Amino acid sequence: MSANDAPTPRFIRACSPWLPHNATQPSQEMQLKLRPLADRVIVKRIDSETKTASGIVIPDAAAEKPDQGEVLAVGPGKLDDNGKRIELSIRVGDRVLFGKYSGQTVKVDGDELLVMKEDDLFAVVEK
Repeated sequence: MSANDAPTPRFIRACSPWLPHNATQPSQEMQLKLRPLADRVIVKRIDSETKTASGIVIPDAAAEKPDQGEVLAVGPGKLDDNGKRIELSIRVGDRVLFGKYSGQTVKVDGDELLVMKEDDLFAVVEK
């Protein structure tokens, strides 16, 4: 097998503009340019209301960071002691609650995202 016959890694195949029309399409994780590992999830904060119930506008500087977000990507799960993968109970698209200072903040293409462990999440908000 020559270098030209070697399979192209999935990330390169998904992001290359010169691929044939039958190449794999990038998943949402590829579009994010982040792929969480083990039991980690990527969450985007959902903006909170900037008005109170009585109509008072809260300036951005005084507003607290929201503690709700939408899950954008989910890792494959953590390995147990026997080497079996434990699947996460969180799914992409879930709306979740988390602590104010949970996770690691990263900026990707101008969006502020959080990378956190599944254990850092408190609950899933049911629709």
